[in-house]
Formats: sequence, C-alpha cells, structure tokens
Amino acid sequence: MRIARFSIDGNVAFGAVEGEGTVESGGLVLDIIKGIPYTDFELSGTKVPLSKVRLLPPVLPNKIVAIGRNYAEHAKELGHEVPEVPVAFFKPTTSVIGPGDAIEYPSFSSELHHEAELAVVIGRMCREVPRERVKDVIFGYTCANDVTARDVQKREAQWARAKGFDTSCPLGPWVETDLDPSDLAVQATVNGEQRQLGRTSDMIRSIEDLVVHITEAMTLLPGDVILTGTPAGVGPLTVGDEVAVTIEGIGTLTNRVIKRG
Repeated sequence: MRIARFSIDGNVAFGAVEGEGTVESGGLVLDIIKGIPYTDFELSGTKVPLSKVRLLPPVLPNKIVAIGRNYAEHAKELGHEVPEVPVAFFKPTTSVIGPGDAIEYPSFSSELHHEAELAVVIGRMCREVPRERVKDVIFGYTCANDVTARDVQKREAQWARAKGFDTSCPLGPWVETDLDPSDLAVQATVNGEQRQLGRTSDMIRSIEDLVVHITEAMTLLPGDVILTGTPAGVGPLTVGDEVAVTIEGIGTLTNRVIKRG
C-alpha cells in the first residue's frame, strides 16, 4: 500500500494512494485514512483526486539517521576507503521537505550535491532489535535525497552543517509498505539527465545490518527515518535545476533548487 501525507483546504491527513500513474500524470486518488497509519487503521472511503491536494513529506520523523559510504563505488568516487563500521550521522527534522518543495541553495556553500537514497520508515518504537525482527519494526520505504554541501563536508570534521541545513532532506512522494527492498534500482536525474543509477543489492550493509547497528545505541520511534546511503554518480546542483530521485517500486521525488532567501 502507498501511504501519502497531504493537505487540502487547510487540513492535513494521511491517505492510501490508489490508481495508476505518477503525481504529474494524474489518474491517482487518495482514500483518506481514519487516524494515523502506524497503528491499525481504516480507510474512510472518502476519496479525493491527488491532483487536488498538496503532497507533504510522507512522515514527520523525530529523527533522521543517515548512513554514509554504504556503496563501495560511491566511497571510491570521493576518495575514501569502505568504512569498517557503518558511518552514521543525523539530519535534523528541520531539513525535511516534501515532493515539489524547493531545495534552498545554502549561502555558505558553492558545491551542492544530490544523493539519491532509499529511506526506511520505522513503524513502531524499538530498541536493540534482533536481526530476525527487523521486518517487524519497518513501516515502509520512500525516496530520499541527502542533499550535501560537499565543500563544507570536506573542510569541517562534523557533517552537521554540510548535511543538516534547512531543505537538505527531501522525502516522498509517499511510503510504500509492501516492498522487498533487497534489489531495487535507485536513480537520480538532473533536468532529465541521468546522474546516478545503482541497485540496493550493492549496499555494503543491508537494511537488517543498519537497523541492528542503530538500535544498539538508540530507540527509534514511529515515523523515524533511516537513509541507507547513495550509489555512485553524485554531482553538482545549481540554482534552477530540477532533481528527481526515482526508486523502483516506489515512485519519483522531484524538487527544484532555488536561491536561498
């Protein structure tokens, strides 16, 4: 099931996406959900065309835990060795934007990069999750763009500013709850030109590895997001660019880069 979060007439709700097509092509409708989707829920039967609503970030996470250098070719293109343990960092909730929202080019950077990623959405509070229970704590999957100020990342030991600035974490367009994430195509295009193309099967650490590793240290809450790393092909973004992240079985997340302020 595809679960979207949206606003209509000043109200915010979740809905199940029905029909075929894309956000842009039309043909999709939302069946409004009663309550929130992390617990047992019912569909209201009240349906609205997706074209009549504004899609929001599909979740409002308490925290975003991101994993760096989880694809060997990406580590290589940045001149790094594959890390011995997962490299984890946080992106703040204020970095989150939704489909169609603008990425604001930060004033303190001159080298902004796209990073297409599969995002894992947590469905229940969990800590110290054993490998065999990982699937039980996952709500679903969505597209993410770990937008990075690469020049800042290179010169600052911590990545908080380079990867945590406002609008640096586009998520969407919805959460797919019925999906095998083990071998999905992950693609990024800029102005229609392909920049990245990889498969989740190339990840160094699997989703199970990452959930076990993260929850050894911290409690994850419903709606929290794990970014699983990006394949090779990251590259520059400029003001006016349209960047799209497409993940097989989920859909396409599109955002445009604008000048900050």
